Amino acid sequence: MSAQLVGQLRSAMGEGRLAAGERLPSSRALAGLLGVSRTVVTEAYEQLYAEGWLEGRHGSGTYVTEGVAAAPMPKPRPAMKPARRAAALDEIDLRPGLAWVGALDTPAWRRAWRLAAGRPPQQRQDPHGLLGLREALVDYIRRSRGVVCPVDGLLVTRGATNGLDLLAAAVLRPGDRVGVEEPGYGRARAVLRGRGAELVPCPVDEHGLVVDALPDDLRLVYTTPSHQYPMGGVLPVPRRQALLAWARRNGALIAEDDYDGEFRYDVAPLPALYGLDPDVVVYLGTTAKILTADMGVGWLGGRPDLVAEVALRKEELNDRTAVVPQDALRLLLERGDLDRYVRRMRGEYARRREVVVRALDGLPLRGDTAGLHLVVDVPEAVAARVVEEAGRCGVVVETLDRHHMGPVRASGLVIGYGSAATLAELRKGCEVVRTLAG
Repeated sequence: MSAQLVGQLRSAMGEGRLAAGERLPSSRALAGLLGVSRTVVTEAYEQLYAEGWLEGRHGSGTYVTEGVAAAPMPKPRPAMKPARRAAALDEIDLRPGLAWVGALDTPAWRRAWRLAAGRPPQQRQDPHGLLGLREALVDYIRRSRGVVCPVDGLLVTRGATNGLDLLAAAVLRPGDRVGVEEPGYGRARAVLRGRGAELVPCPVDEHGLVVDALPDDLRLVYTTPSHQYPMGGVLPVPRRQALLAWARRNGALIAEDDYDGEFRYDVAPLPALYGLDPDVVVYLGTTAKILTADMGVGWLGGRPDLVAEVALRKEELNDRTAVVPQDALRLLLERGDLDRYVRRMRGEYARRREVVVRALDGLPLRGDTAGLHLVVDVPEAVAARVVEEAGRCGVVVETLDRHHMGPVRASGLVIGYGSAATLAELRKGCEVVRTLAG
């Protein structure tokens, strides 16, 4: 009851209903007025004395402290885009950005977590991450992505977005111009904006980032060359070489987000951009798409001197990656369990993709040769109508416009097939989309 009284009096003073210098009733009088014990009021007054809201005047009573002013009315906030809502349990979620975890609960998965949980706690942590995990990761990304990286050129993060944030904290100054793909990944834009960067939208086409359109005054450019998010283009080798030459010429860095580079369905996955020029590319990887976002482990690869700078900034920020997930991932890597799981999931995603492509037969598709999503090319008005009407049918779909930083340049629907939906649900949801968009 004392806490409730403290809150009521604090609000009254903060809002100006009790003005500075105004005298309050005695504890006995207020207790009688409220029908509570005097102890309740005394404890409330003592708390407000301690916080500086009240002051006592000898022989005169209790007063609202001089200088306590009513809180100003908050300014109206600018309109924001609606937040991405969670799909209900009975809805079919076709939005991108999710990995399918239906095949994850295996004996190997449970064994790795059980053994990792027995690891004794550490008082201090190497900001680079567990050495054993970094050694295993160096071997894994060499095999899977063609990335040859020394152990001292690799840093463990909480995911690709966290790695981008640490890189930005280490190398960017407020006002630095940073190129971002347009349309592109909203969370990456939010991270860079939060570090004080001036974001420069850089157009993409069906092949990915348009290198010829990059201005020469960028400090950093963020790109998703293995499967552009969300348009789905795969950056061809000539454009990759042109991008590296641009970075060399202008003294800029390239942040390569290889978020689902392991999954390609027409040919073998292209090697990561980092492998062509480790001096100007910073490689960002994550377990979010190959395993699950709940694991919370990723990696950043780059020049050892740059990685050391990022590690120092990470330690200054006390940005820690939990040790148990790190050790669980190490065990999955060292025992070959992760490689086997990725091979199995490559086949599973290929089947899921095939179901989606067949169900959307007759609609113009792009970006369907890699990754965990594709784009249906339809006019903006049609896309908006499909989202609304599909929602009434229990199917959650996303439009391209939410991925734009500025005016909409490309319209359509983004269909993800890495969600919790079963194959039958994927087929049903995509058939609803085809009917509505056709």
